[in-house]
Amino acid sequence: MTVVFSVLIALFAFGVMIFIHEAGHFLVARAFGVKILEFSMGMGPRLCGFTGKDGTAYQLRAFPIGGFVSMKGEDEDADGEDSFSQKAAWKRFLICAAGGCMNILLAILLTFVLVISSKGLLGTTVIHSFAEGATSNAQLQSGDRIMRVDGTAVHTWQEAVYEIAHAGYRPIDVTVERGGEVKTLSGVQFPTTVSQGILFGTVDFIPYGESKTPGAVCRHTFYRSVSTVKMIWDSLFDLIRGRFGMEAVSGPVGVTEALGTAAKSGALDFFYLLSVLSMNLGVFNLLPLPALDGGRLLFILFELVFRRRVPPRFEGAVHFVGILFLFGLMILITFGDIVKLIGG
Repeated sequence: MTVVFSVLIALFAFGVMIFIHEAGHFLVARAFGVKILEFSMGMGPRLCGFTGKDGTAYQLRAFPIGGFVSMKGEDEDADGEDSFSQKAAWKRFLICAAGGCMNILLAILLTFVLVISSKGLLGTTVIHSFAEGATSNAQLQSGDRIMRVDGTAVHTWQEAVYEIAHAGYRPIDVTVERGGEVKTLSGVQFPTTVSQGILFGTVDFIPYGESKTPGAVCRHTFYRSVSTVKMIWDSLFDLIRGRFGMEAVSGPVGVTEALGTAAKSGALDFFYLLSVLSMNLGVFNLLPLPALDGGRLLFILFELVFRRRVPPRFEGAVHFVGILFLFGLMILITFGDIVKLIGG
């Protein structure tokens, strides 16, 4: 039953993210008068669906591994004012960017729910007291307002927690405001913990809180969302430079297990993981890589700058190679997930 529950929760989560993503493309394309041929959830053989009065086919397909919006003139030149290929470059740019932007918007809305639903006050960066066994109090003091951690500006408790976790496994510089004076403390040492073989810093102080006024909620939502984006970039660069190995990367199997665990822990844990996944999907989909929306955006950007269009056949070939690479990478990551699952 645990596996079935995790699979159902994952299908729901992936379904929401995919639907939101494709709805972004769909709505912006419609707003610019592009004819939509098909809006599909899933891939592979058609299970059911219907055709709207406007001729758009709405389909549910067999394999819940994605979705797509098919537009007239999307992959080849097609005549008519309702053709994607005949629209101005800036309109095509917005249509392609809308999917990833919708995922980012979903992540921000979920973060707003998390902030407003959190118990008690919202954590600030002002230190109230230190936990038993603290090490950072060798330099930090109660009343300090933390401004920067390892060179990165922090504005909320959540940002401080993340930056200390990411960089505080080693002595780091912390900039504080103390008694009206800004000081940078060098070599501040935080306690550490190990998770999945990776060393992280841990916060050893308790912050002052602030009330959930509308302004505070919006500010915490904004900075927490920015911190999530930074976490995604940090993870990518840490993977490239070797701090994290490929075993730290999860594919559909690992994410399914994590979603099931989060759902059992409670709605807020599930919403948090869903917000991180949606932000991941939005950010990575906008990267200028072949087969992703960001790859299409790169070609359109080239057209906007140089006033000439890349031949559709060449662009299609580049995206096809990208699709093959992504499928190969997904197979490799999924295999690693299965190995970890069996070994665990």
